[in-house]
Amino acid sequence: MPELPEVETTCRGIAPSLVGRRVERVVVRERRLRWPVPRGLEGRLTGRAITSVRRRAKYLLIGTEAGTLIAHLGMSGSLRVLDQDAPTIAHDHVDIVLDSGRCLRFNDPRRFGCLLWVEGDPTRHALLAGLGPEPLEEGFGGDYLWSRARGRRVAIKLFIMNAQVVVGVGNIYASEALFRAGIRPSTPACRVSRQRMQALAAAISDVLGEAIKVGGTTLRDYVNPDGLPGYFRQRLFVYERAGEPCRRCRTPIRQVVQGQRSTYYCPRCQQ
Repeated sequence: MPELPEVETTCRGIAPSLVGRRVERVVVRERRLRWPVPRGLEGRLTGRAITSVRRRAKYLLIGTEAGTLIAHLGMSGSLRVLDQDAPTIAHDHVDIVLDSGRCLRFNDPRRFGCLLWVEGDPTRHALLAGLGPEPLEEGFGGDYLWSRARGRRVAIKLFIMNAQVVVGVGNIYASEALFRAGIRPSTPACRVSRQRMQALAAAISDVLGEAIKVGGTTLRDYVNPDGLPGYFRQRLFVYERAGEPCRRCRTPIRQVVQGQRSTYYCPRCQQ
């Protein structure tokens, strides 16, 4: 599933081609996404100038003077800027054709993504309201995590993956950040000291920032807006390395299941 670095890479990749351009038409080939593409989206977007492209959590917000298109890539989606006459392939569900002769094409094999329309403040939409702070912006840090963890016995990995606590820390980057901070993923959140929470907050910010610089992590379906993979996988210390030696101490990496997802950790480096 595309996580925060992949979505941020997409945001930065498509923004230069979209901002300041006007939508000439919208082509919807398939409405059956996670939530149906709204009827009338074509009319709402056509003729509108795109004023902004930004990210909130794992959502892309494409702003116009009339409203905002909220896009989510789901498990396998991608947004790419192509020539408007570029041949379509399987699962090319929506084209937003621009006055530049280019188009923004949404492809999603599993159809777990979405394209929704909202007027007014998009952050008040039900999908975005109540989200926690961004891990790469002011307001997020160890003191914040420590205060939110008081009385919470949930495992620390599940705690930092809760979007109401902090957004964008998905399965890959949660495992990697916990390794860097030396914290075992099963540790109850309330038992992690303030000092270790500060190390964890720094690790979260660092691992996400590094992943953004190299275009995210390609595991299965993800490609960036240029059709290229992300390269952070080459820097993974624990994720999907069960049984392989730890890159620090050579102890075999272990795999367990938490919240129906695989967790990877080093039993020696993470206590």
